[in-house]
Amino acid sequence: MKNSLYIVIIGCGRLGSHLAARLSRAGHSLVVIDREEDTFSDLSPDFSGFRITGDATQISVLKSAKLKQADILFAVTHEDNVNLMAAQIARRIFNVPCVMARVFDPKREEVYARMGIGTVCPTSVAAEIFLRAADSAPAPQEEIQS
Repeated sequence: MKNSLYIVIIGCGRLGSHLAARLSRAGHSLVVIDREEDTFSDLSPDFSGFRITGDATQISVLKSAKLKQADILFAVTHEDNVNLMAAQIARRIFNVPCVMARVFDPKREEVYARMGIGTVCPTSVAAEIFLRAADSAPAPQEEIQS
């Protein structure tokens, strides 16, 4: 296993910038792509990767990120359609070995899975945590009659 991975992150909001900071500190090589240049201000001062302003659904932008060389692509924008499109391009055209996308609509998780794209659905993850808490909650006590 390689010590350093080449990782492309699409989306530089809270999640993308947090991932970039942690992965950069871990010594990985990173490229972060976002449509809005001002989102890069969310990156930590110690971020040592590259920034590309552009639409990650465009092949030319992904080529400039050297996606063909990437070990991993994380598509974490706030738009399911952008994440899906970028992830499909990474998987099918650039043959990136590990492709994961954030998906907000739980109904879309199965679609992504059929395309070979790993997903993280905040809605599903949160629901599972809440359901586990409900399952492990103490049973209501019967009122004590005097």
